[in-house]
Amino acid sequence: MQITFRRALVGAAALLSLVAAQAVEYKQILSDKSTLGFVYKQMNVPMEGSFKRFKSQLVFDPAKPAAGSAQFEIDVASIDTGSPEGNEEVAGKLWFNTKAFPTAKFVSSAIKPLGNNRFEVSGKMSIKGRTLDVTTPATYRQDGANGVFEGTFVLKRADYGIGEGVWADFGTVANEVQIKFRLLAAAGK
Repeated sequence: MQITFRRALVGAAALLSLVAAQAVEYKQILSDKSTLGFVYKQMNVPMEGSFKRFKSQLVFDPAKPAAGSAQFEIDVASIDTGSPEGNEEVAGKLWFNTKAFPTAKFVSSAIKPLGNNRFEVSGKMSIKGRTLDVTTPATYRQDGANGVFEGTFVLKRADYGIGEGVWADFGTVANEVQIKFRLLAAAGK
């Protein structure tokens, strides 16, 4: 009986060490392998674009998601609308006014687990000097040694003063903009 108990204890210790060895905390977004894009409608035609440069800070342990945090700073001038003319237009005062507001920022305030590797990330989004609450669903999966985080959410450009003056007409460019992200994260030490 004592031998069986000892074997069970050794087996449990081995299992716990295996689980501990597989515990991963992600601390670095691999920006060069990640994408931050958007979809909007111009004259009811879906158009896509992306931001080419952003910095981030991340702390995420899938076993303790509520203790995690994320922060992104987006170089708004790195926008790619698909055409040089479009990029120049949205950099101007009526759109992003990149000279006065060169960055957009997201800072998480809570990460809530929803089950099945799905999470709800809440925080503050600051664009063009306006800061509003944002909540986005996100999924997580492990890809080798890295973690992949994906999600989409909708923001209203008028809430941030994006597309003012002649561009305020939502018949030309829709108010709703879908933000899409796919972030590849490396484990930290």
